[in-house]
Amino acid sequence: MIKPLNPRRMARRLPGAGVGAPQPRSVVPPLLVSLLVLGSGDVAADLKEGARIFKDACAECHTLKEGRNKKGPSVYAVVGRKAATIGDYEYSDAIRSSNIVWDDATLDAYLLNPNKVVPGGKMKYEGLKDPEKRRNVIRYLKFFSE
Repeated sequence: MIKPLNPRRMARRLPGAGVGAPQPRSVVPPLLVSLLVLGSGDVAADLKEGARIFKDACAECHTLKEGRNKKGPSVYAVVGRKAATIGDYEYSDAIRSSNIVWDDATLDAYLLNPNKVVPGGKMKYEGLKDPEKRRNVIRYLKFFSE
């Protein structure tokens, strides 16, 4: 039977690691953790492509900076958030009454055809027709939502 490692015993072996000493930080970089969480496949390429598509199709009106809006609201941490909940943005009545919570399915439908999902909304965009491009943008948005 293999005994589990005792962290206190291991700490005594590290130079300068004792009671009150700073604990070692994780050796797994945050980006790597995010990539592992997002799933398999060529995730880094998907994120890079998602960033490119976001810049080309979304960044004129939206930003990924928290607390900063443009023509449209910030989409920082949008995945899992209820629509029309950023306090300092003036949403349309249509999106406010939509009761949408942004997840993969709602984002996919909205990016495909915003006016069909929220008739009377303020977003003046015909939609992103390519499902692969939508998937990459959603993956990119999820990266900024975790």
